[in-house]
Amino acid sequence: MNPDWMQRYSRQMLFAPIGSAGQNMLQQKKAAVVGMGALGTVLANHLARAGVGYLRLIDRDFVEESNLQRQMLYDEADARQHLPKAVAATAKLRRINADIAVEGIVADISPVNAEALLTDVDVILDGTDNFQIRYLINDVAVKHSIPWVYGGVVSARGMFSVIRPGITPCFRCLFPTAPAGRGETCDTVGVIGPIVHIVASYQATEALKLLIGADDMLNPHLEQLDIWENDFMQMNVANGRNPACPACVGRSFSSLEWQEGAEEFAALCGRDTVQISPQRPLSVNLDRMAERFRVLGRVEANPFLLRFHVEGCTLVFFQDGRVLIQGTDDIAAARRLYAKYVGH
Repeated sequence: MNPDWMQRYSRQMLFAPIGSAGQNMLQQKKAAVVGMGALGTVLANHLARAGVGYLRLIDRDFVEESNLQRQMLYDEADARQHLPKAVAATAKLRRINADIAVEGIVADISPVNAEALLTDVDVILDGTDNFQIRYLINDVAVKHSIPWVYGGVVSARGMFSVIRPGITPCFRCLFPTAPAGRGETCDTVGVIGPIVHIVASYQATEALKLLIGADDMLNPHLEQLDIWENDFMQMNVANGRNPACPACVGRSFSSLEWQEGAEEFAALCGRDTVQISPQRPLSVNLDRMAERFRVLGRVEANPFLLRFHVEGCTLVFFQDGRVLIQGTDDIAAARRLYAKYVGH
């Protein structure tokens, strides 16, 4: 390890469980963070500063002013420019640590791309906010024997757990079905910043243990906490594997099964937004699209996305063909706008 690295990580290497050997291991490791919102930004910040050699940051969204209260890698300039979160976070982390590799991926993780994005890393970190993507992560992790760390926050509450395929219960063992209905989200009941940092810091700590092989120190619990009510609960799930689990026992990975069909329309919970995803990722010429829409309404564009304001809504186009229709959660209304201005 060169002297500059010795100085940068000197305090971390003084921590005996890591030391110089652990630091060298971290430099050789790869991690993927799925979702660069509140949890994801804290996770990526910790791992970058700790010297994890390669980080892949995956997110489908762009920075908005309401993110700044809790999503620590973004600032007002990012929100004004509507930068994709993966792009803004990558730029910040490269300024924080130029000696590691950081790759930002602007994409909606799906059965089409999940295995390509998540199977060449040593650990997967959950920075998402919905169960369906977590089932997808779990299926990839179990199928390819990659450890991952689950985390979730809402309001002042949070939980996390380490999932090691073949050793611990998988996510489907712990949560056989997604909660009924939409449930609470940060967009419907809010969230305070401290719970984000606490849960993500626990997740990052477990990731560091995994990356340096400190398996005997891994947390065996599903931890739950409410920092407003000062309530903390541990559930030892070490022996909680479901003998009938379709994923880790039956080796059936339903979340990875792509259903052929037309574009997928999905209302984003609490966002007053509908997302339209093409069957397969596309390559959209945003400049040409901007020329087409400028005669119809106001257009804002940057190298990564285009915002088209029309009929009281904003259509946000990404290079991979995804479209967010902001201003409605009515899928029928979104379909009408999409058909009228985009077609197929």
